[in-house]
Amino acid sequence: MTSSTPKSAVLIASGGMDSAVTAYELRARGSEVFLLSFDYGQRHRVELDHLMQVAERLDVPHETVDLSGLGRLLSGSALTDTSVAVPDGHYSDQSMRSTVVPNRNMIMLSIAAGVAVSRGADILAFGAHAGDHPIYPDCRPAFFEQLGKVIQAGNDGYLAPGFRLEAPFLYLTKADIARRGHELGVPFELTWSCYKGGTVQCGTCGTCVERKEAFALAGVADPTEYADLDKESSR
Repeated sequence: MTSSTPKSAVLIASGGMDSAVTAYELRARGSEVFLLSFDYGQRHRVELDHLMQVAERLDVPHETVDLSGLGRLLSGSALTDTSVAVPDGHYSDQSMRSTVVPNRNMIMLSIAAGVAVSRGADILAFGAHAGDHPIYPDCRPAFFEQLGKVIQAGNDGYLAPGFRLEAPFLYLTKADIARRGHELGVPFELTWSCYKGGTVQCGTCGTCVERKEAFALAGVADPTEYADLDKESSR
């Protein structure tokens, strides 16, 4: 009898909550997970160091693709252009527009698709969630559906049997992800969300605020060290 359990998955991953929980979710489903990260010249490159720690804890292979020169070409985003400030405050569609890196997921998933074909993987995954939809076009269901078709067409005859593009949390919230990660035993203390970089997560930028809210709404303890909390405690 042929098992329906996926044999392997390639996951584009940062060092954040979403991709870490996605990795643990895929592993829980029985997949062998390969993590593929990208250095695209992001100011918060420290996330890649945290991803290495997550990969070691999960005991899965990990590779980083060097696209560091790309950030210079994708200027105008707060993530790749130091002249653009990273917004503080609540994670909203208006405040976070400056963090859009044009076509980022398309670029990453295109490369990852080639890696998946080369490895014979039957899943290509990424950690988009419903909270990303208003801000990031390349995290929306329409993008997901169309890209799946493009990958199928562009690799016709070379994909592993049953191959699929997967985003397990596409219709779920960040709080849902925090809750599921807690159930799976994800080491959230090893993950990184802050867009400002540094050595401690700032606690005030949009992604830090979103992270705090997710843990609070999920009823899960937040193990993160935030710089703003350190400042408050020293007053």
